[in-house]
Amino acid sequence: MTSVLDTAPAAQDAPAEESPASWPARAGAFAVDTLPAAGVIATAVLLALTSPADSGARWVFTAVAAVVFFLMAANRLVAPVATGWTLGRALFGIAVRDADGNAPGVLRLTARELGHLLDTLALGVGWLWPLWDRRRRTFADLLAGTRVYRVPPPQRDMRRLVAQVLIGAAVVSVAVVGLGYALVFRPERAVDTARQQVAAEGPRIVEQVLSYGTDTMIDDFARAQALTTDGYRPQLIAQQQAVQGGGASTNEYWAVNSAVLTDPPVTADRVAMLLALQGQRGTTAEDMKFITATVRVDFEKSDGQWRVANLSVLKKPMMNVAGQ
Repeated sequence: MTSVLDTAPAAQDAPAEESPASWPARAGAFAVDTLPAAGVIATAVLLALTSPADSGARWVFTAVAAVVFFLMAANRLVAPVATGWTLGRALFGIAVRDADGNAPGVLRLTARELGHLLDTLALGVGWLWPLWDRRRRTFADLLAGTRVYRVPPPQRDMRRLVAQVLIGAAVVSVAVVGLGYALVFRPERAVDTARQQVAAEGPRIVEQVLSYGTDTMIDDFARAQALTTDGYRPQLIAQQQAVQGGGASTNEYWAVNSAVLTDPPVTADRVAMLLALQGQRGTTAEDMKFITATVRVDFEKSDGQWRVANLSVLKKPMMNVAGQ
């Protein structure tokens, strides 16, 4: 005889309700997700803004900032949909859910990220709202209809992965800074050094190129030729030969005022300068004449030394006889 036991099936235990994530866990996850990328982006943007507008360096740094921003956005908006996690949330064991307890889509996550602007604009109160809100929500959660829960973290060793990402971000930041020094600050420093050197040395060089004595003319002319570039030297030699053939007398100049020109722009190896000169011609009181002139001089750096690449007289020398 067989008896049938009418037994009701055992009731399955309802899944325990997920508890809201703590504020420190949310803050830590957000920091991991955003601060490393923000550091790289801020460095690249700062270097882009300080780069010359017509240089390729500005585009390089802008591209770096754009790529890092894209990776950060992918981690915050796409990774939760594809894998259920961001790096920071996986590390701290929290997840974002919609009102039905499901993982939100990209559009809702995007709205939530934009809602963080309100958290910030409200003097940061929105970020602190979970401390006293019963459901631990920020203003962004209220707007997007989301909540953040504690969940079991993934099996993968997230500490190692996050450490690798942080190290990578640090390496990229250092590389960007090094690139900024090579592309921006080093050339600017070289230009500043060139400007300072020509401002200090340029007037003395011009004085030596234009000054000579009748007793030391050969040596003075040779010295002047050594202070010019290969391109300008033939023109100077022709002028010196004309002086020798015309009965030269002692000619001495000194710079009374000078200014480095900005047009054309100063480069590390080429600088233009405007000089006001005074001088005297002759050796005795009877034939001595005082001279004033204004010249523009182009300097080029060759073998570590500044040389005259061109000399143009803007205001022809005016001579006054001594005693008049």
